Amino acid sequence: MSKEKTSFVYVTYIRSTPEKVFEAITKPEIARRYWGHENVSDWKPGSTWEHVRANEQRTVELVGKVVEVAPPTRLVITWANASQAADPASYSRVSFDVAAYEEMVRLTVTHDELEAGSGMAKGIQQGWPIVLSSLKSLLETGQGIDVFAKPKAA
Repeated sequence: MSKEKTSFVYVTYIRSTPEKVFEAITKPEIARRYWGHENVSDWKPGSTWEHVRANEQRTVELVGKVVEVAPPTRLVITWANASQAADPASYSRVSFDVAAYEEMVRLTVTHDELEAGSGMAKGIQQGWPIVLSSLKSLLETGQGIDVFAKPKAA
């Protein structure tokens, strides 16, 4: 019996161009500035990608494959914890849809094929909003935010 699946969708509007948003997702040197990680791939369908922590250890935290790429409007990748890479059932899918919207960009990130109630599903619900807020901040102001920040105790 297959496990129940869930999805997470996040939409944000960024004062930028589709080209700059797409580059920010796919260029390691830009992703490092708002995510604290680098997305490393040649971005060809079927190629692997790695989500590498931008620190001295260069830890590979997430892995997957490029499913679809249509710069600067769409990127689809599979996504799994590096520790679970050998288990096909551990993979979910992330779609980045980038659309010009008057003088800005509408970025829609859809993370689906997630196991409902899993640690990954819970983690991305917290992770995507701060990562995409940092991306927006970087592209609009030149500075990302601290994606590793924790809430202050009351």
